[in-house]
Amino acid sequence: MPYPLAILLIFSTVFVLAALFYLYRWYRERQQIKKAMTMPFPDAWRHYLEHTVHYPRLDAEQKRRIERSVLKFIFTKRFVGIGLDVTDEMKVVTAFYACLIVLGKPGYCYTSLKTVLIYSHDFIVKQVQGNGGIFTEGAFVLEGQSNAETVVLSWHEVRKQAYHLTHHNVVVHEFAHELDFEDGLPDGTPPLQRGLYDRWSRIMQRDYAALSQAVTRGRYLEKYKLLGDYAATNEAEFFAVASELFFEHPRKLYRHFPELFNLFRDFYSFDPRDWIPPAEE
Repeated sequence: MPYPLAILLIFSTVFVLAALFYLYRWYRERQQIKKAMTMPFPDAWRHYLEHTVHYPRLDAEQKRRIERSVLKFIFTKRFVGIGLDVTDEMKVVTAFYACLIVLGKPGYCYTSLKTVLIYSHDFIVKQVQGNGGIFTEGAFVLEGQSNAETVVLSWHEVRKQAYHLTHHNVVVHEFAHELDFEDGLPDGTPPLQRGLYDRWSRIMQRDYAALSQAVTRGRYLEKYKLLGDYAATNEAEFFAVASELFFEHPRKLYRHFPELFNLFRDFYSFDPRDWIPPAEE
C-alpha cells in the first residue's frame, strides 16, 4: 500500500473511532437524562433534602422541578471521592444546591461541567491569590475550587452549610463560578439575559470597586463586612460571594446593597426572600 494512502487510512480510522466514541457518549447521556426524567425520586434522597435549610421552604411545584433537576445532575455528572467513598447523601445534597441556584433556568444543567471531586475535609493547593491588589503565592487551605469542567468540594463544609444557615455555602459559591465559566472567561459576568448587560456592568463594577477600596484602605466597615474581604480578590470572587449572600441572607443583601440584590434577582429569576424567614437571618 502506498505510504500516503496508508496515512490517509490511519487518519480515517481514528476519525471514525472518535466519531463513534462521541456518538456513544451522546446516546448514553440522552438515555441517562431520559431515565432521570421518568424514574420516581427516591424517598431516601428526599429525606436528605428535608434536612437542608432550603428544600423544606420550597413550594410543591418548586420541589417537583428541583427533584427532576437533581436526578438529571446526578445521572449526567461524574462524582469522584478523594480518599473516601462517595455516598448518595453527598451526591444529593451537592446536586440540590447546584440545581437550586439555577431553579429559574428550566432545563439548564451546567453543560461544561463533567466531574465533581469530593474531599472529606478542606484541602491544600498551591496557587497565586490576590486580595485588594496584593498577590501572594503559596499553599492555601480551601473548601472548594472550580474550573469549567471540574468542581472540587470539602464534604465537611458542604454538609455543615447545607444543614445550617451560615454566611457561606461552598456549593453555591463554586457553582456560581461554573455559571461564570459558561462564556469561557471567569470574570464575574456570566452569560446574561438580553437587556441585562448594561445594568450588570454598572452595578457590579461600582460595588466591587467600592469594596476593593474599603479593603485596601483598611476601612473595612459597616456594609462591606457583609461581603467580606475575600470578595475583593477579583470580580469573579465578588460575584460568587455575593451569590452566596443572595441565597443565604437575601434580606441583608437587599438592605445594604438593594441594586445588587435586584440585579441578582433578575439574573437568577426568583426571589429567595420567600425561602428564608426574617427571624432566621
